[in-house]
Amino acid sequence: MPLFDMARTFMDCYTGALAFDVEYSRWLEEHNKHINELRAAVNSHAGDAELRTIVDSVTAHFDDIFRLKGIAAKADVFHILSGMWKTPAERCFLWIGGFRSSELLKLLASQLEPLTEQQFMGIQNLQQSSQQAEDALSQGMEALQQSLAETLANGSPAPSGPSGNVANYMGQMAMAMGKLGTLEGFLRQADNLRQQTLQQMHRILTTRQSARALLAINDYFSRLRALSSLWLARPRE
Repeated sequence: MPLFDMARTFMDCYTGALAFDVEYSRWLEEHNKHINELRAAVNSHAGDAELRTIVDSVTAHFDDIFRLKGIAAKADVFHILSGMWKTPAERCFLWIGGFRSSELLKLLASQLEPLTEQQFMGIQNLQQSSQQAEDALSQGMEALQQSLAETLANGSPAPSGPSGNVANYMGQMAMAMGKLGTLEGFLRQADNLRQQTLQQMHRILTTRQSARALLAINDYFSRLRALSSLWLARPRE
């Protein structure tokens, strides 16, 4: 790739990552407004109709971040996968550019009681199916990393002069680039799983339970962000 094209590609990635970080900050600010509205409705014992409207708004807002991530991944999938748009504590629990649905369901189970037997089984089945899908995606990512490592390890050395095997080297790089291109697909599948899990959770729960679940999810991530702030502000000797 010519130097100019490489520089342009780098700038496109940088611009895409920066734009996403700005959009995510706006999304998070708007999300907090939705959550505050939902919390006020729950605390004031609002009716199911009013509560359902707010719950639907919060859920739709989650759809927005998945859409934004999909757009940003086309510019710089590594930025999204690395979680650099998240706080350090959130990145500690990152899985393919986001949260593990199965882990969230485990955390929620104890906070949504009392559940009917049918609801309990529904949440259990959803947690298990999410775990299976996550395991399959994790195995796919591991296979990709192994395949990519083998491609890079077994290829020709970088050409150091006119006698270098430029064609073989560039062919190897093209093959590696092709494999990296599948990363966006893994991220899209992971986000689809997160989105579908949230939607199925709402189908299992009542409106009021869904509201409590969304508040619990928000509180969990808020504590992670607070933990990051405390960690970064800790005294250093």
